[in-house]
Amino acid sequence: MAENKEVEAVLSRDVEQPLTEKGQVTEISSSVPEGIHTDVARRYFELSLQYDQAQLEKDAVKVRRKLDFMVLPMMMTTYMLSFLDKQTLNYSNAYGLQADTHMTGDDYSWVASALFFGWLIGAWPANLALQHFPVARLIGCIMFVWGALCMLQASAFNFSGLFAVRFFLGLTEACISPAWVLLTSMLWTRDEQPLRTSFWISTNGVSSILGALLSWGLGKADHTAVASWKLIYLVVGALTIAWGVIIFLFLPDGPHNGKMLSEYERVVAVWRISKNRTGVQHPKFLTYQVKEALLDPKTYLLMLMAAAIGILNGGVVSFMSALIKGFGFSSVRSSLLQMPGGACEVVGCILLGYISTFKNMTGATIILGCIPGIVGLAGIMTISIEHRYNLVACAWVQNIIGSPIVLNWTLPVLNVAGHTKRSTVLGLYFLFYCAGQIAGPHLFFAREAPRYMSAIKGLETCYAAFVVLQIIYMSICFLQNKSRDRQGYHAQDEQEAREGFEDLTDWENKHFRYRL
Repeated sequence: MAENKEVEAVLSRDVEQPLTEKGQVTEISSSVPEGIHTDVARRYFELSLQYDQAQLEKDAVKVRRKLDFMVLPMMMTTYMLSFLDKQTLNYSNAYGLQADTHMTGDDYSWVASALFFGWLIGAWPANLALQHFPVARLIGCIMFVWGALCMLQASAFNFSGLFAVRFFLGLTEACISPAWVLLTSMLWTRDEQPLRTSFWISTNGVSSILGALLSWGLGKADHTAVASWKLIYLVVGALTIAWGVIIFLFLPDGPHNGKMLSEYERVVAVWRISKNRTGVQHPKFLTYQVKEALLDPKTYLLMLMAAAIGILNGGVVSFMSALIKGFGFSSVRSSLLQMPGGACEVVGCILLGYISTFKNMTGATIILGCIPGIVGLAGIMTISIEHRYNLVACAWVQNIIGSPIVLNWTLPVLNVAGHTKRSTVLGLYFLFYCAGQIAGPHLFFAREAPRYMSAIKGLETCYAAFVVLQIIYMSICFLQNKSRDRQGYHAQDEQEAREGFEDLTDWENKHFRYRL
């Protein structure tokens, strides 16, 4: 209680007049330069400087555990539901969706793409909204909308109706991935972020397992007034709405306002992430940072990589059920056979996420995560159709693409400083990712079932391009780090940390180092 009162007393003062250890007001040695906009968590950081550093280190472990065991599970559950909402189309396709909605030809591919058309339109506005509004409150409200839209899919009776609902579902869900990437960067250190991000993306695999079980159970409900494929949408949508209420009430918007943290623990939480040199959040939109983002060659490498992995993910997510069914399995059996693929994703994401925490291993881990998918696609092209379980195993390892995808998602946050610049890069990144998601399903031609040779060759090409682009990106970051080291751009830890809360870009802040 005494710590909380001290914190509240200091927070009520001007940010540039913190208390010393003796309780006296003093000037901060390095005031904020004129014209520099400060971060929303700057007050907490300035206060943290008045505490004993050894004590902060000790308490930081307790705060990290609190975030890991309270906030991370909320993020994981939310992302699982988000992916489950997307996957409902894949599962419902096995239970008469196309026949009941009178789809023919490539109609299913266009419905699969509709969600990503919506995501494409919503990607840029979503990133702007995330800079201006509290993350948790925004996501809580949007979850109610996307849950309702998920349920509304059950009312569709033709191609155009289902396409329209899927479009708006994608429009509302456009914010969830960038929101979770940003929130992870606000709550955990740069060394901790890849593994925590891998944990919440691994729930895609959990979603595949639960979704397969759910669709299998609902698919056996033969004597209901509602068709089995409609029940899938209704149940998943209702779960999403209920969970959205919990997110709205309990998820923090950042380390500065977590309800599960005391005032002192919020100070410690902000101090923890001060070494990221990227701050927490600033609502002011700075035009010059947009220009800098557009002049940075790394932005365009990230955009091209996003397009490549978007194509890979769009193809795998939308056609996994059809691919396995084409190997000679029934609809119900196809649903169950997707479960091991989900397990592959969970294990792959967490294992590779852990490897990425080692020094200078993020980029190498991204490349390593592409190898199973490349080998699996080669197997689908060459293994005889009589060995259908071998072919299914090759399909399962495609799910491991989730790990390189999410580790690549972290790069715009780990390696871009300046809130407007980071929002711009993230917006462009997910814009191209969505474009890839739209293109992915259209590589699969119905006449080429069950192997879809054109699609497999296209996906192999995307893997190759992605690996090459990742190597170029890592090389540029390495050379820029070495250049700054040679020029002697170093300062005291306290000064470098303070600069992170002054909304400087990675170009402006010469003390910033890119993560490899």
